[in-house]
Amino acid sequence: MNRVILIKYGELTTKKGNRKIFINTLYSNILKKLKDLDVNISKDMSRMYIEYDSTNQEIILKKIGEIFGIHAFSIAYKTETNIDALKEMLNLVLKENLDLEKNYTFKVETKRSDKSFSPNSLECNYIFGEHILKNFPNLKVNVHDYQVLVNVEIRKDYSYIYLNEYTGLGGYPVGTLGHGLLMLSGGIDSPVAGYLAIKRGIKLNLVYFEAIPHTSLEARNKVIELAKKLAIYGGDMKLIVVPFTKLQEEIYKKVPGNYSITIMRRMMYRIMEKLTKRFKALAIINGESVGQVASQTLTSMNVINSVTNIPVIRPVACLDKLEIIEISKKIDTYDISILPYEDCCTIFVPKHPIINPNLNQCLEMEKELDYETLIAEILDNLLVINISSSMENIYEDIL
Repeated sequence: MNRVILIKYGELTTKKGNRKIFINTLYSNILKKLKDLDVNISKDMSRMYIEYDSTNQEIILKKIGEIFGIHAFSIAYKTETNIDALKEMLNLVLKENLDLEKNYTFKVETKRSDKSFSPNSLECNYIFGEHILKNFPNLKVNVHDYQVLVNVEIRKDYSYIYLNEYTGLGGYPVGTLGHGLLMLSGGIDSPVAGYLAIKRGIKLNLVYFEAIPHTSLEARNKVIELAKKLAIYGGDMKLIVVPFTKLQEEIYKKVPGNYSITIMRRMMYRIMEKLTKRFKALAIINGESVGQVASQTLTSMNVINSVTNIPVIRPVACLDKLEIIEISKKIDTYDISILPYEDCCTIFVPKHPIINPNLNQCLEMEKELDYETLIAEILDNLLVINISSSMENIYEDIL
């Protein structure tokens, strides 16, 4: 039988004049994801079709399930657009997919993109339903409580029949909404924030603030493993390692302890703004969740955010910790995130960090720091790790 994987777009269909851009980007993303497999992909404005080698079916389905921009997908059977051919294909599909010694309830749902085809959709439902009842005595019609949904899509050149439908990830194809920089720590929240940003079509590069010897190479490797997980969904990306040690030590020498986290985050945002320009990003993304720690109160966010005009997106801002953990387990980052290697945001946390910092006081404290010189030195010594979406060929360069 001529099987294809049928892709449904979902939210992409709301894009009207920009719909073609979204579909073409999705097409390109699927090609990249399946580049090592024997497939042929065709598309129109409502569906995409993947012809494939059946021996690779399981791996192809798994990879398609990792691509944003897909509402649903099915293994469909392609046939000529006429009633007799459709009836014949129905017989083959049901015999291949059902245990015909068991009893099933079913419903037929016909859609016609070719409105010139006669009979109409409702009449087709009756014709195909009657055909199934006549040829498969163990199948009974129940349009309200059915076990098997028989989908028939009638198109001008070919038609398609499919039973089971897999739920896609939804969202927008990666790359349709521009580039962003994710502040990736080793914690639970930031990888989830990255995943949710990718879901909205943002192409990511990642930024990790490192303070060796206060942080370890194990902590860096932990972040690399998290980056690999995000690359499954977001494609190839760069992990930019920021050597933060000198600036962080200077902060903890000259800034009162209760303000140290606030000043540290302000410095991070200053660096992030410069990195967005270097890496042509349109937004900063992080895993801040309102009220979770002292630097994530609304007052703290306002004071910290004031050093940059670059948009800051916080995808998990209004999720509670249990919701974030649930997503982290779904995307397989949780077990990595809880490994006991601290990042630079946790190693020097004071006992009583301020939760309502004063902006003017921050500005006075920062006068004691030669932070512009230190930031310039940091930007001259970035380490860039290229993360492959295939999780192979990871290598390092100095910018």
